Amino acid sequence: MLLDMAGSDPALVTLVVGDEELLAERAVGAVVAAARAADPGAEVHDLVGSKVGTGELVQLTSPSLFGDRSVVVIRSAQDLVKEVAAEVVAYASHPSGDTVLVLAHPGGAKGKALVDGLKKAKAHVVTVAKPTKAGERLDFIKSEFKRAGRSIASDAAQALLDAVGNDLRELAAACNQLIFDTEEKTVSVAAVARYHKGRAEVTGFNVADSAVEGRLAEALEQLRWALGTGVAPVLLVSALAGGLRSIAKVAGAPRNLRGGQLASQLGMPPWKIDRVKRQLNGWGPQGLSRAIQAVADADEQVKGGGADPAYALEHAVQIIVASRTGR
Repeated sequence: MLLDMAGSDPALVTLVVGDEELLAERAVGAVVAAARAADPGAEVHDLVGSKVGTGELVQLTSPSLFGDRSVVVIRSAQDLVKEVAAEVVAYASHPSGDTVLVLAHPGGAKGKALVDGLKKAKAHVVTVAKPTKAGERLDFIKSEFKRAGRSIASDAAQALLDAVGNDLRELAAACNQLIFDTEEKTVSVAAVARYHKGRAEVTGFNVADSAVEGRLAEALEQLRWALGTGVAPVLLVSALAGGLRSIAKVAGAPRNLRGGQLASQLGMPPWKIDRVKRQLNGWGPQGLSRAIQAVADADEQVKGGGADPAYALEHAVQIIVASRTGR
């Protein structure tokens, strides 16, 4: 389960354990949000385990002359070197009242001594378990709607799971899209059917990845398959726009940021940043601008400005691929 810290101060030391990245990111984010709610001026230091040097934690957690609070996030804590891990455990036994420390660890054997040491030091432990059963994934879908103050009928949740598959990120994206595009308090199976028909193993994310990577034939084939199985054109436009926005964000990021700091700056998980960096090859400002404009035009066509959404999407994909070599 995820943390719900609204209106409460977080523990001084929190350990998030689990290898489901989306849930772990949300749990870490909940701690940071709670700390900043308690003190909006708190400075956040977002670090990745392999890059934390000896003595760095001591420096970051030292009391401020001005009494300012701070938040220190250490992601991939399993990669902390032995000496730094020992420093973390020692600190957790006597944490500073001016600092909130949160660590993310995927579980497993690597770095187990750190986990055991933090538990012994009475750190607050949050376990995020990957849903392995259909019922757990259905609960996840329902919780996504509840977070937005909405609900989804049980048969609609099952239809969405059947259409999108088991990946939590894609399920979360599909839930968010339905929340954005529907108005009914409880989303019905009919609403799900308008956007997802059949088992959509090819999703808008697949189409977008193929397009921004320059694989025209594959992108068009996936696009036609998705449309043929009833995937809503608006979802495909959204995926294309999201892929291009991610490229623009990573391309424009400060060059001196790495790892967890870059992830925090961009609001993107590290695994996605790594994938987008691989997709950057061949993209320049002018080509990216043309591609984004093409998707904006397709969005207008899909939402009523044109008679043929399929043609608008195919045209947008063709422009995206053609623009990729632009500089």
